[in-house]
Amino acid sequence: MFWTLPTLLTWARIVAIPLIVGVFYLPWPMAEVNLVASVLFVLVALTDWADGWLARRLNQTSSFGAFLDPVADKFLVCASLLVLLQLDRVNALVALIIIGREIAISALREWMAQIGASRSVAVHMLGKLKTASQMAAIVLLLYDAPLPLIGHAREWGTWLIYAACGLTIWSMVYYLQKALPDIRAKAR
Repeated sequence: MFWTLPTLLTWARIVAIPLIVGVFYLPWPMAEVNLVASVLFVLVALTDWADGWLARRLNQTSSFGAFLDPVADKFLVCASLLVLLQLDRVNALVALIIIGREIAISALREWMAQIGASRSVAVHMLGKLKTASQMAAIVLLLYDAPLPLIGHAREWGTWLIYAACGLTIWSMVYYLQKALPDIRAKAR
């Protein structure tokens, strides 16, 4: 199941990351760069939903796809946060918390899989809510322009990224608590 349509969409998400970053190096006006980067990010982020839906619909789920999908998400979020950090649109501590959590939970999931306890750190709705809030915040922070009737995208994005940071911490604590009994059992 290495070259199925869902897996190709996941690969496309990874390949598109340099495009999102590279847009900021083009000699265009910043408003155009922001618009193109945010539209690219939305399109790439939508492939996360599409690849999962297609995998289930076409009965093309695979271990490799289950591995690659969250890796692609983490690359997309981390690369975008680094761009936003460079542009001074996100707080360094917020970026560190989000990126650090992604690394820590990925390592925890890998270790739990090695000890045969991957069910205890299976994806939970809290993690999905964290991802959705991060994605929405990143789109708004990349766009960084006035929004009709509701204010400026950066203000909304800043509030959302702080909410995402809170959900990031909460979901990390949740996963660690779920894993703790298995960790204690294997430590004996």
